[in-house]
Amino acid sequence: MADITVKAAYASLIEDEEENARFIGFAEGEEEDEPYVLFRQSLDGGPVWFEANDENFGAEDAVERVSRDAMGLRITIRPAAVARLGWASVIAVRIGPECEDAEPALAALAEMLGARMDPA
Repeated sequence: MADITVKAAYASLIEDEEENARFIGFAEGEEEDEPYVLFRQSLDGGPVWFEANDENFGAEDAVERVSRDAMGLRITIRPAAVARLGWASVIAVRIGPECEDAEPALAALAEMLGARMDPA
């Protein structure tokens, strides 16, 4: 069972050369107060920042494992980072067929996370 569930209507993949970062996000809506998850990594590689619903609930190298199934993603947080994410240890992202731009974002996420992401 997940501590947080995001029912993604939108996915995004942004590469910002000015910030030298790649952003991958899944959100329920377009408003700032709607649930989301965000992964961020330097374009040069390195640690992945993860946050859920608020930048104050995030940490670098927080993701232990991501598994993908027909419902979406199950993100397991490293025990050392659970407090930084509001004591959430498992976050579910529900990705239905109506989620915009899901496939490119999922492919980029698999590349970003490497062995930490289980194959679908």
